[in-house]
Amino acid sequence: MAKTRQLSLLDTVLGEIDHALRTVHGTLATTERPYPAQGLAEKADMTEAERDLAGRLMRINHAGEVSAQGLYRGQAFVAQDSALKQHLHQAAIEESDHLAWCSQRLQVLNARPSLLGPFWYWGSFSIGAITGKLGDRLSLGFVKETEDQVINHINEHLTRLPANDLPDLAVLQQMKADEDKHGNEAMQAGGAQLPWPMRKLLMPFLSKVMTKTTYRV
Repeated sequence: MAKTRQLSLLDTVLGEIDHALRTVHGTLATTERPYPAQGLAEKADMTEAERDLAGRLMRINHAGEVSAQGLYRGQAFVAQDSALKQHLHQAAIEESDHLAWCSQRLQVLNARPSLLGPFWYWGSFSIGAITGKLGDRLSLGFVKETEDQVINHINEHLTRLPANDLPDLAVLQQMKADEDKHGNEAMQAGGAQLPWPMRKLLMPFLSKVMTKTTYRV
């Protein structure tokens, strides 16, 4: 029986670069779950101002999903436990659906992704790798806190979207349910609550920087 070749560090690094490029350029494979907005009519009387607002909000969500890919892959890159590594890779695969849905909404709204996509990806990858080095329990706790921050800005967007913008509402509601699931799964897998300064100061600050910047760039 032929032996399975172990990937070298170079193989792994090249694989991560390939994943980053496919994430930023929108060619990442998905689970092909049904598109939440399928069959929903676009808001017929959407004004230019409303379309611009919806596009900017969906750009933030798209950038958040680019960041999620970087975060999960960064944590998995340094994870020593094979079960944890698989858990993180699976979460990244499921999050790729969100990336595809947000990209589709951006196209419909004639909006563009953030120009800072590579920065969001590799910045999040670095943060994920650093937190992964702090230990599996804190790494999983970081996943939970990250998902909570994403849910917070999704809740805000649900109140800011133009009235009767049903497709965007459907996408965000499904994303919210998935983020909640991923956060709970991380804690069930052994995640530990992050220290108070990280939960109450650092994470909200990083989230605000990303959302405020991406709204414009």
